[in-house]
Amino acid sequence: MEESSPRMTGGTREAPVNISPAVAAHAEGEEIEVLESTDVLPVAPEEVQWKSLFDKYDAENSGFISTEQFRDLLATHGSELDPHKLEVLLALADGNADGKICYQDFVNLMSNKRSNSFRRAILQGSRQLKGCSLRDEVAVFMYYGIQLDRLVLQVSSPSFLKSPLPYHPQLRSQAWRYFSYVFMHTGIEHLSLNMAMQLLVGVPLEMVHGALRIGLIYVCGVLAGSLAVSVTDMTAPVVGSSGGVYALVSAHLANVVMNWSGMKCQFKLFRMAMALVCMSVEFGRAVWLRFYPPAFPPCPNPSFVAHLGGVLVGLTLGVVVLQNYEQRLQEQSLFWIFFCVYTLFVLCAVFWNVFAYSLLDVRIPPAP
Repeated sequence: MEESSPRMTGGTREAPVNISPAVAAHAEGEEIEVLESTDVLPVAPEEVQWKSLFDKYDAENSGFISTEQFRDLLATHGSELDPHKLEVLLALADGNADGKICYQDFVNLMSNKRSNSFRRAILQGSRQLKGCSLRDEVAVFMYYGIQLDRLVLQVSSPSFLKSPLPYHPQLRSQAWRYFSYVFMHTGIEHLSLNMAMQLLVGVPLEMVHGALRIGLIYVCGVLAGSLAVSVTDMTAPVVGSSGGVYALVSAHLANVVMNWSGMKCQFKLFRMAMALVCMSVEFGRAVWLRFYPPAFPPCPNPSFVAHLGGVLVGLTLGVVVLQNYEQRLQEQSLFWIFFCVYTLFVLCAVFWNVFAYSLLDVRIPPAP
């Protein structure tokens, strides 16, 4: 294991400072790599000056400085830095989310060195994301909009649920429908709100955390949404990507609230307000549509319970995944606790789908 570098203060050699999780997570077998981009960090001073700079802000000789002190240090001794990249670097440096940066993190930052995950986060932030999921959702929506000649409230068309993509309780044995329903939407208003939330929250999260973590939260939210409907709203179909979107948004909002004092991101209050407005409008619309008399009975309108399933995933598993930028998921005990709880829920929901419908004699609407 890699150890932090000792500091010299007043001619004496101090004990090594504990490494933050952001550095310790990559200490085993990983060499520090230099960023190829030259505009990411300010020009670093000579190594002999790092100690004096750090000691200037570490008046108590605690071995730590706050993120605000580090920000002031950059503003005073460094060149201009893109605000978004600065926030990413500060968050990655403060891997334990306590608002402090240890001496080793300070050395890595000022020496223009990063671990692989630092480099990945910055380079992803500088690249244009592909957005394959969004394009697929739009393409499928436009296909059925043209085919049905409806762009608003497509669900009212009798041919809407005949697609092999949406979840329908009569066809619940077709396992792919528990995931593929995300590509179907009930109308352009439904698609627009989900796209707005994915662009407002999902894209910045992917730029910082990477596709793997964000994809895990999204897929878990999607599956939890359809299974929650099959357990609590057993006669209703499901369409839309709200389960995955609400998992991302709720995890992000909870993480921001938990670390509010240490996060100085510009417009964070505005972004939170916009996300909450979009969530409220979309959820209210889904509840209204569910209880609105269906245009083609006996098949009811799509359920809104998938939204709640996504929120529960975001507030549990999602918060843990987003809580630490650098620590590996397999090293987080709380992650495994929530993952086991989620797995147990999936298994119980599967058994419910196999046995409960017949035991409860649920009257399922006919297949489309």
